[in-house]
Amino acid sequence: MEQSQLISTSLDSQINDLRFQMIIAGQQHGLSSPETLRYSEELDKLILEFQLQYR
Repeated sequence: MEQSQLISTSLDSQINDLRFQMIIAGQQHGLSSPETLRYSEELDKLILEFQLQYR
Protein backbone atom coordinates (compact mmCIF):
# COMPACT_ATOMS: atom_id res chain seq x y z
CA MET A 1 0.00 0.00 0.00
CA GLU A 2 1.35 3.43 -0.92
CA GLN A 3 2.02 6.05 1.73
CA SER A 4 -0.74 8.33 0.40
CA GLN A 5 -3.22 5.45 0.69
CA LEU A 6 -2.09 4.77 4.25
CA ILE A 7 -2.52 8.43 5.16
CA SER A 8 -5.95 8.46 3.51
CA THR A 9 -7.01 5.34 5.38
CA SER A 10 -5.71 6.76 8.65
CA LEU A 11 -7.47 10.10 8.12
CA ASP A 12 -10.67 8.32 7.13
CA SER A 13 -10.53 6.27 10.30
CA GLN A 14 -9.81 9.33 12.44
CA ILE A 15 -12.69 11.22 10.82
CA ASN A 16 -15.12 8.38 11.45
CA ASP A 17 -14.00 7.95 15.06
CA LEU A 18 -14.23 11.67 15.77
CA ARG A 19 -17.65 11.89 14.07
CA PHE A 20 -18.90 9.11 16.34
CA GLN A 21 -17.51 10.86 19.44
CA MET A 22 -19.14 14.14 18.37
CA ILE A 23 -22.52 12.45 17.91
CA ILE A 24 -22.31 10.84 21.34
CA ALA A 25 -21.27 14.15 22.95
CA GLY A 26 -24.15 15.90 21.19
CA GLN A 27 -26.65 13.35 22.46
CA GLN A 28 -25.32 13.46 26.01
CA HIS A 29 -24.47 17.14 26.43
CA GLY A 30 -26.36 18.97 23.68
CA LEU A 31 -25.29 20.28 20.32
CA SER A 32 -23.96 23.59 21.65
CA SER A 33 -21.94 22.14 24.53
CA PRO A 34 -18.22 23.00 24.60
CA GLU A 35 -17.31 19.32 24.25
CA THR A 36 -19.48 18.82 21.16
CA LEU A 37 -18.19 22.03 19.59
CA ARG A 38 -14.59 20.98 20.26
CA TYR A 39 -15.19 17.68 18.46
CA SER A 40 -16.84 19.56 15.61
CA GLU A 41 -13.86 21.90 15.21
CA GLU A 42 -11.40 18.99 15.26
CA LEU A 43 -13.54 17.18 12.72
CA ASP A 44 -13.56 20.23 10.44
CA LYS A 45 -9.75 20.32 10.51
CA LEU A 46 -9.43 16.64 9.64
CA ILE A 47 -11.96 16.88 6.81
CA LEU A 48 -10.11 19.89 5.39
CA GLU A 49 -6.82 17.99 5.60
CA PHE A 50 -8.44 15.04 3.82
CA GLN A 51 -9.85 17.27 1.07
CA LEU A 52 -6.55 19.06 0.52
CA GLN A 53 -4.85 15.73 -0.16
CA TYR A 54 -7.15 15.08 -3.12
CA ARG A 55 -7.11 18.48 -4.77
